[in-house]
Amino acid sequence: MLHDRTFFLPESKARVTRTIKEIEAQTSAEIVVAARRSSGAYRDVGYLVGFALSLATLAFTLFHPAEFALESMPVDVLVAFVVGALAAGTSNTLRRLLVPSKTLALRCREAARSRFFDLGVGKTSGRNGILVYASALERRVEVVPDVGVDVASEGWKAAAAKLETSLARGADIEAFVTALAALGPVLGGAMPRQADDVNELPDEVDG
Repeated sequence: MLHDRTFFLPESKARVTRTIKEIEAQTSAEIVVAARRSSGAYRDVGYLVGFALSLATLAFTLFHPAEFALESMPVDVLVAFVVGALAAGTSNTLRRLLVPSKTLALRCREAARSRFFDLGVGKTSGRNGILVYASALERRVEVVPDVGVDVASEGWKAAAAKLETSLARGADIEAFVTALAALGPVLGGAMPRQADDVNELPDEVDG
């Protein structure tokens, strides 16, 4: 699922949904997974690359020993800008290289917090909702628990950290699902499922 091109395939979403159901069979906590191709537009990167390429094109036409038609230079520079901007705007690799890691982390964190409220994860009766927000471009996962979830235990911290770094080396369905499933025993020990538990949040992947 967590390859940029397969992130949103139905079979990938179905696998995550099955994992959510397995987790919730162990615990009263409610898991919601949201998946996004990107948490930011990063248009400034496209403009920067376009400007750099157009400047390089202008310098080349001015200083290269070969002669270039003066009237074609503006067009060449404009075409270079458009090509550079489009390349940066459609290449996740370029954007990951050019956008500071702190900015990538901030955009992902902000998007996760916003989605937590949009999806109503904080509205469960036991305040036991947990949003797992995965963003393909940033290769980051944000885990956003509600106030009723015990986040002080070492088990929770380790499981959450593993999940949050599951995309760090690239999009990998196995790493993500394995890390997601690891929440089950941790939550099951701290917040075991009760006989009268009701599923208050959807198990299907949002995205």
